[in-house]
Amino acid sequence: TGSMQYPVVLVLGPLRSGTTLFTQWLASTGLVAYPTNLLSRFYQAPILGAKIQLLLTDPCYSFRDELVEFTQQPGYSSENGKTQGVLAPNEFWYFWRRFLPDPSRDVWSDDELSAGMDVDTLLPELIGMMDVFKKPLLMKAMLFNYNVRFLSSVFEKAVFVQMKRDVASNVDSILAARERQFGNRDKWYSFRSPEYNELKDMDAAEQVAGQVYYINKAIDEGLAGVSESRKMTIEYEDFCNDPESFYTALGSRLSQNGFQASGEYTSENQFQVTRQNVDNPEVLAACRKYTG
Repeated sequence: TGSMQYPVVLVLGPLRSGTTLFTQWLASTGLVAYPTNLLSRFYQAPILGAKIQLLLTDPCYSFRDELVEFTQQPGYSSENGKTQGVLAPNEFWYFWRRFLPDPSRDVWSDDELSAGMDVDTLLPELIGMMDVFKKPLLMKAMLFNYNVRFLSSVFEKAVFVQMKRDVASNVDSILAARERQFGNRDKWYSFRSPEYNELKDMDAAEQVAGQVYYINKAIDEGLAGVSESRKMTIEYEDFCNDPESFYTALGSRLSQNGFQASGEYTSENQFQVTRQNVDNPEVLAACRKYTG
């Protein structure tokens, strides 16, 4: 395989912790490339997909705005992580699952991934996409919240971005997402974490509080062994109040990993923090069960 000229930016964190907003925002800054809804159609041939996307959407290939619909910038809406628009960020899970030892599962140990993940195909495809876009590649990597050590060993250049959110707000948001997705709060939503069997028979709020607690714990433990230049933790609320400061912080991490960012910051100055000061007693009691 060729070597990584550009770092990958891998976003980790619990569901509903701000990962989609962060991804949409970072995509909007132009600092990085990222899998779009268009590119997701080419998950089995992503380098070809990247070239086609460039031809269709890059202004330098545009002749008198023939394909103007493709260049319209997506906004910040999403429904349970799903975005709309040709160039809106896509979670790209199909791509990741191609390389896994058992794609039907949601959880693997680092040892299983070391033994069975097809890294020899994955790396050249990531490198190839970055060579087309000439930028770092931003990817949601929550499938691997429990495998930070493994990922860190596989990518010679990576910056891990850990999203955290006020726990009660996070739990409340997941319960609402369950309602939207299934019409009730009791059905498990998102990837099954390793603690699924321990959590599945609890009531909904406790289940979700456990889900958030264990995911945060796994990422904290995984990142403990990663050097400072390769990681940053972002509190959702702080990010909403001052996105630009995180653009600067991420830019310095990228430069430590060999990519010099150019250009002024031109994106949002602030986002509205949703679900502040959750005071639902059931949610607060469930959170206390884990945090003591």
